Amino acid sequence: MPAQSPSDRPYVLILYYSRFGATRALAERLSAGAASIAGMDARLRTVPPVSPTCEAVDPEVPSEGAVYASLDDLRHASGLALGSPTRFGNMAAPLKYFIDSTSELWLSGALIDKPATAFTSTSSLHGGQETTLVSMLLPLLHHGMVYAGVPYSETALMHTQGGGTPYGVSHVAGTRSDRPLDEHERELAFAQGARLARLALALEKSRGDKS
Repeated sequence: MPAQSPSDRPYVLILYYSRFGATRALAERLSAGAASIAGMDARLRTVPPVSPTCEAVDPEVPSEGAVYASLDDLRHASGLALGSPTRFGNMAAPLKYFIDSTSELWLSGALIDKPATAFTSTSSLHGGQETTLVSMLLPLLHHGMVYAGVPYSETALMHTQGGGTPYGVSHVAGTRSDRPLDEHERELAFAQGARLARLALALEKSRGDKS
């Protein structure tokens, strides 16, 4: 069984990249949903941007929002929610860069049998939401994680006029990236975070029973 977090308090990691704040808003709603489940904490983390200029160096702590993720944040997490805006139907380069650095976790099997989910934001309604979510799913499966989307028992999935897919919650931010989360998007993001936390608790207990 992988080592527990230093505090021995189980948590799900909400790991995201956000350029204009829309994906961050989704991350905060998923975090609230996860934290609503007794016995499970939520940890918000982000990743730094990727610069084409080799000399560019970002500060170790961002000026606002969540702090940057470390491999230990991921190693000790009981579950993972991965969030990114869409870049031509794929996850953004900064998040992909971080995921590409997780080989040592793959080699040790640190994430096997842990639940995972994904979320995204686009400027337009048909801007590649579902392909972006699938692109984030692929490395999670390679890590042996158990993917959990949004079931249709969440009625907002049938009524949303903005974002929302069975692969994970999504948001339509508008061409100026200034459209706030609507009621259905907020509801789905909260429910997705809560589901992730419930599954993380159940699978944590299952791994403990086998140890």
